[in-house]
Amino acid sequence: MLAVRDLSMSFAGLRALSGVSFEVREGEVRAVIGPNGAGKTTLFNLITGALVPQAGELSFAGASLLGRGAPAIARLGLARTFQQAQLYRSLSVIENVLLGCHAAGRSGLVACGLGLGRARAEEHAARLWAQECLARVGYAGREDRIASELPLGEQRYVEIARALATRPRLLLLDEPAAGLNDSETDALADLLLQLRQSGLSLLVIEHHMRFVMRVSDRIVVLNFGEKIADGVPAAIRQDPAVIAAYLGNDDGTART
Repeated sequence: MLAVRDLSMSFAGLRALSGVSFEVREGEVRAVIGPNGAGKTTLFNLITGALVPQAGELSFAGASLLGRGAPAIARLGLARTFQQAQLYRSLSVIENVLLGCHAAGRSGLVACGLGLGRARAEEHAARLWAQECLARVGYAGREDRIASELPLGEQRYVEIARALATRPRLLLLDEPAAGLNDSETDALADLLLQLRQSGLSLLVIEHHMRFVMRVSDRIVVLNFGEKIADGVPAAIRQDPAVIAAYLGNDDGTART
């Protein structure tokens, strides 16, 4: 589904990524792990069009992503969340999710806001779809809550619902478990596995190793911008290079 080939990127002479290659298959959960500064978020920014790679190729479902802006890439079927949940704090939950619906719609926000022609029907359909997306993440019945009032864990679910509202084929999640307690992390893992069961592919950046090992089909490991390992969780857990670079803390937690 997603092919990353020899991807490289530098900032002011500092190499953020160097010749990174891997694939995401349809219907799988693929994780990207590595220490802070390994290039993980730069990778996401390149895939989603926020940055333009200096070298390498990116393709999605056979279509090149190079030269496409972020909106065009989103319309191909890629959506993402961020390290810090980026909700519009003064808007309600349903209004935040509706923004994802409008990103995938035809009539646009102005026409829908004025209730013009086809836009009125599209707005009604968008609201129903937004409610369905909220139900998928277990947030039904709380559509009118204001985003600024939500705790971090609930903000992450709303952001995932907004991403789902764009009807993606591949969802990119940037540290979705950051700041969550153990029970919240387990619940999030359950949700991601349910989304995969529904046919959605996922690419996940995460430091929480128990979470990563539970949800991932395959893992790629970055260190100083280079790929040092790629394989199934059991193999990654035993890889000497990964242990030395990232998994070698005495308490069993990943180095950050």
